[in-house]
Amino acid sequence: MTSTSTRDASSWRRGSLPKARFFHPAALQIDVFTLLPHAFSWLTEQRPLAAVLGSELDLRLWNYRDFTPLTGGQVDDEPYGGGAGMILRVDVVDAALEAVYGDFGSRRIIALTPQGRQLDQELVEELAGEEAFTLLSARFEGFDERVVEHLATDAVSIGPYVLSGGELPAMVVLEAVARRLPGAMRAESAMYESFSPSLEGGLEFPQYTRPAEFRGWQVPEVLLSGDHGRIDSWRREQSRERTLS
Repeated sequence: MTSTSTRDASSWRRGSLPKARFFHPAALQIDVFTLLPHAFSWLTEQRPLAAVLGSELDLRLWNYRDFTPLTGGQVDDEPYGGGAGMILRVDVVDAALEAVYGDFGSRRIIALTPQGRQLDQELVEELAGEEAFTLLSARFEGFDERVVEHLATDAVSIGPYVLSGGELPAMVVLEAVARRLPGAMRAESAMYESFSPSLEGGLEFPQYTRPAEFRGWQVPEVLLSGDHGRIDSWRREQSRERTLS
């Protein structure tokens, strides 16, 4: 397990249980169960996670292999009925959850799978308001279906496409949730972004920066006018057009 901070985000020790660490009493605890805990190191060293780790966010990374009841570190097996690929075993996932939580009946446990509810900003806000939750990731052919049916409380997908593992979906959830925590970024940065209440849940307006003209491509005149009322009206209209198109 790795309990991460901005200083030890890249460290990982097999077979270890959490050491005592001091987190803000209101910190959101997110546990990720994965076969590749080291894959998350780069994410924890960048904003927004780096800004909230150890204060608003307690992130713990757990390796299924540290808890498998099988010999040789085995965690997956061939599918019943035949077919290609390997399936993450239900007994392995159950053993990992029991080792970490004991009775995990009250824990929100999310299996990352294409069959799940599609991640959107509404769900991100919901998760950011939790006290704690767990992400389960798999590799290759995914979970034994009994993991989703009996061990997980939710199933979540990041989109209608296939990846080789659940690590990238877990990172997407972590990034999206972390940026909604206090201190992750300046309040004004989130005020007028896509799906924000200020834009009535719509898409963000077009943004431009210097130079004002490049290869004949002009920045809209209104943005250079200094008239903040006109600029605000233009941006809201652009947001509405983008959202409806």
